[in-house]
Amino acid sequence: MPSEEDVRRLCLAYPGVVERPSWGRPAWFARTLMARMWDDGVLTVKTDEREALAAAVPGTYFWTPHHERSPGLLLVRLDRVDPGELAELLDESHRLSGPARRAPRAGTGTP
Repeated sequence: MPSEEDVRRLCLAYPGVVERPSWGRPAWFARTLMARMWDDGVLTVKTDEREALAAAVPGTYFWTPHHERSPGLLLVRLDRVDPGELAELLDESHRLSGPARRAPRAGTGTP
């Protein structure tokens, strides 16, 4: 079973990802939110497959009324997800959150 520490290690392995609190919980950002601990043992990720995943495995994947406004966000119960599946979810979430923007080169205003 993946833990919050596993999520942290995986997220911070992506270039440009930083950790900072969001709503009092650990969250990882590239250009935008990549992942966030929603509750103990529950992770928020971005995906294009929310409906399909929640329909296929509702005990693992779900969302709350809070997430209705954000159809790309999916909640994942860490105690029910395989580590390989978690890595795939974070890959997609990183892609959707956009790689961190590089700082402009000194004197040029361009990355």
